[in-house]
Amino acid sequence: MRAARLISLVLLLQTRGGMTAAELARELEVSERTVHRDVLALAEAGVPVYADRGRAGGYRLLDGYRTRLTGLGRAEAEALFLSGVPGALREMGLAEVAAAARLKAAAALPEGVRDAPETAAQRFHLDAPGWFQNGQTPPELAALSRAVWGDLVVTARYRDEERTVEPYGLVLKAGVWYLVARRRDRFLVYRVDRFAGVRTDGERFERVAGFDLAAFWAEHAERFARSLLRTRVTLRLSAQGMRALPHIADRAALEETLASAGEPDALGRVTVTLPVESLEVAHSQVLRFGAEAEVLGPPELRARHAADAARLAALYAAPAGQEAGQEAGQEAGQEAGQRAGQGGG
Repeated sequence: MRAARLISLVLLLQTRGGMTAAELARELEVSERTVHRDVLALAEAGVPVYADRGRAGGYRLLDGYRTRLTGLGRAEAEALFLSGVPGALREMGLAEVAAAARLKAAAALPEGVRDAPETAAQRFHLDAPGWFQNGQTPPELAALSRAVWGDLVVTARYRDEERTVEPYGLVLKAGVWYLVARRRDRFLVYRVDRFAGVRTDGERFERVAGFDLAAFWAEHAERFARSLLRTRVTLRLSAQGMRALPHIADRAALEETLASAGEPDALGRVTVTLPVESLEVAHSQVLRFGAEAEVLGPPELRARHAADAARLAALYAAPAGQEAGQEAGQEAGQEAGQRAGQGGG
């Protein structure tokens, strides 16, 4: 364990030039005191690491020193080849570059792990688009990808409006490509398939220091999911319904729903407020609860479920395959819906 940490410490200093004890401790997930002990151990072993004094000080390797401890183990080599996403690279126009890089990396591998690319490909494959989706490549994706890699300002039509943006990164979400870009000092998200006529005149932009694409996307995705939940419905759930809630409610709605839960009533049922996208979506979600959920409001949703329940009761009252009670069931459903809409609860 410590030997691996010492190697990581040397490689960090080799790749970054110099780092403070605090930075090393954060990267290696140890205390600064441990970093100091590790540096002392490296120096005693002959590794030319030294400390810079002063406010901007830290640890550095002697200029020109290169460690030979860069050989990859099998797990590391397989992880390296897993990091590529063939379909996404192909869509961005980087398939040939990626293939050349993989060949060079494979040729540099030690004899015992040269089959790592093959073993990784045999065991893992990423299929990003959702089921029943064509996963078509947006026509402007390759051009936007080149602009992202080159930090090039882009001008294009987006929803029939010409816009000039600074493209920071591309995100593939459920088979759909998005561009994260800066425009008028704001970071915005665009669907790549809505771009047309992408062009650049070679002007480069200066990236905002510290911008984290993954962190920005995570925050944006959560905020977007919450923004869709514009309607609230009130439910009374049984204990079994409460257990089913995490599997039925939208993930973005779950925290608010659980926070709204009151104390169980005499029958053990709990009243909650469920954020939903629309009453149509709410109807579909509540049906999944079956008899474990009662709609208390809004009245029109309660009426709709009451009508559904009446029709189901009439349907299952008759022997299987018979439709004798269909008209009666429809009438009962209409009457139940009217009564529920007038007030029940």
